[in-house]
Amino acid sequence: MAGLSYFPHTGEDIRLMLERIGVKSLDDLYSDVPADFIFKGEYDLPEAMSEQQVRDYFHSLASRNVPLKVFAGQGAYDHYTPSVIPYITSRSEFLTAYTPYQCEISQGTLRYIFEYQSMICRLTGMDVSNASMYDGPTAAAEAVRMCLASTRKRSKVLVSDGLLPHVLETVRSYARYSGENVEIVPDVAAAVDADTAGVIVPGIDRFGIVRDLAPAVEAAHAAGALVVEYCDPSTLAVIKSPAEWGADIAVGDGQSLGIPLAYGGPYVGFMACKSEFMRKLPGRIVGQTADAKGRRCFVLTLQAREQHIRREKATSNICSNQSLMALWVTVYLSLMGPDGLRKVNALCSEGAHYLYDSLLATGRFAPAVEGPFIKEFVLKPLVDPAKLQQALLDAGFFGALLTPEGYVSFCVTEKRTREEVDAMVKVIREAAL
Repeated sequence: MAGLSYFPHTGEDIRLMLERIGVKSLDDLYSDVPADFIFKGEYDLPEAMSEQQVRDYFHSLASRNVPLKVFAGQGAYDHYTPSVIPYITSRSEFLTAYTPYQCEISQGTLRYIFEYQSMICRLTGMDVSNASMYDGPTAAAEAVRMCLASTRKRSKVLVSDGLLPHVLETVRSYARYSGENVEIVPDVAAAVDADTAGVIVPGIDRFGIVRDLAPAVEAAHAAGALVVEYCDPSTLAVIKSPAEWGADIAVGDGQSLGIPLAYGGPYVGFMACKSEFMRKLPGRIVGQTADAKGRRCFVLTLQAREQHIRREKATSNICSNQSLMALWVTVYLSLMGPDGLRKVNALCSEGAHYLYDSLLATGRFAPAVEGPFIKEFVLKPLVDPAKLQQALLDAGFFGALLTPEGYVSFCVTEKRTREEVDAMVKVIREAAL
């Protein structure tokens, strides 16, 4: 009971609450847990510290981190974050805001979510966007459910094996525990049949190659199936949008829109679709309307698909959305604009192609997968990949991620300079591999 000193309730408060629910002790609250699973020892906790000691302790932990120059991608990209974004998103009215159920006191939050939705629609070419998902992989998994819910009497969804590995694993996990029939295939166009509810294809595959989606889209639509494109939103400023390919649903991760790597999160998934599939879209949608005085205002709308209303009939169980990260993306897109996004992609492409040519010139790599790429590519290593990675780490670089095929992956964003690229290539050329 010593831990109770950290709670504001008095012994009498606790007694009254236990009496109200009909139990005699706090231990009774865990009576349905087998005794063997309940820890009965003392917790191995450090002694209490003062505030300054706690600050010093965590500062010492942070000092052990070794900053690396990131030349890796695979779904998480080291793009530049304008300094104004963390300043705005850390303001208390945004940082502590909860889901805006009461629109009359939540106009600020509702407006930026509406702007986020509008910008996602502008990038993807879709008609409507939801108020964000947890991340790109879970958005892809939700898209499977959306395809099955939107096409009656069809039981399977085809997923391209060109998707990033962590996206495939998440889709598999969702499907395994919800009884969905998901097939991972190398050629979606060839595998489509009359039982296919939808297909998920990457706009840019796990090797960094910009895909031609026309065959998959044509085959799917000819069979009456929906098309979901998994895309990197930052690249949609310079390549065909999902709408231009003819996709019905667009999903992906907004991390590339200025969100720091941050050890894997929090990130923000996006999901947009054509208007005819809007009622199957999971999450919430903010709509624009007018108040009693005719002024522009915003409200939460189309919540009928939410689990707190439809319960077992809901297509998704997502509740709290990532609106703080959606705000981050909204500020980033507002600052960059179309010209800024095109410039980012130009810098990435210039640096990536320069690195590609420089690595081949070392004689330690061979071409692996042919096709157009923007910022990410793979090569076949002619040296030991483990030694290659260690040499890079020792020199302060993070790159050469290994793929299941034995290729190594590199990525160059606008943050990487020509001098950094040359320095990394020099390490690879001179290392004893």
